[in-house]
Amino acid sequence: MAYADQQMSGNKIIAIILVALIHVAVGYALVTGLAYSAVKKAIERVTTVDINEPPPPPPDTPPPPEPDRPPPPVAPPPPINISVAPPPIQVQPNIPPPAPVIRIVPPAAPPAPPPPRFTPKSPQPKGNPGSWQSPDDYPSRALREEREGVTGVSVSVNAEGRVAGCSVTRSSGSPDLDDAACRLITRRGRFNPATDGEGQPTSGTWNSSVRWQIPK
Repeated sequence: MAYADQQMSGNKIIAIILVALIHVAVGYALVTGLAYSAVKKAIERVTTVDINEPPPPPPDTPPPPEPDRPPPPVAPPPPINISVAPPPIQVQPNIPPPAPVIRIVPPAAPPAPPPPRFTPKSPQPKGNPGSWQSPDDYPSRALREEREGVTGVSVSVNAEGRVAGCSVTRSSGSPDLDDAACRLITRRGRFNPATDGEGQPTSGTWNSSVRWQIPK
């Protein structure tokens, strides 16, 4: 008997503990479920905003159709007079005389100068020009080198018949022979001066040549 009572009391204790655990679990579930529902409702209240949109405006009513009107009257264009009267012709009974013709007479040419009384003459040498040089006047270097040639000269003569200048117009090929020709003519040449149309002495030019040939 004692053993049976002891066993029944142990079973009661276990049953009581199980019932207590079940109540604790059910209470926890209830508490946590209520808390979750409260939080969810609070979030929905915070995040949910009621926006009252205004109702859309009523659609515009179309204007009534315009009644048919007749087209405006069009005025016809003014008539164009194509036949234009010609301008009146003025008739002049008296015809004026023509304008006088102006003749331009060229000025008279100046009279021609009278012909010269004398024929102008160029200067002429006095005596034989060949005597103005001698074999002794042959340049020594050209003589040693046996150089020959012909030198053309142009001599200016003043009104007194003296040589005023000499220039070489054609070279002999040797400068020393050309210089000797002008030097001898300037020193020894004598001329009758040139004369003009009045027979008066004047300056002029005389052209000639000097032949250089080694004497035999």
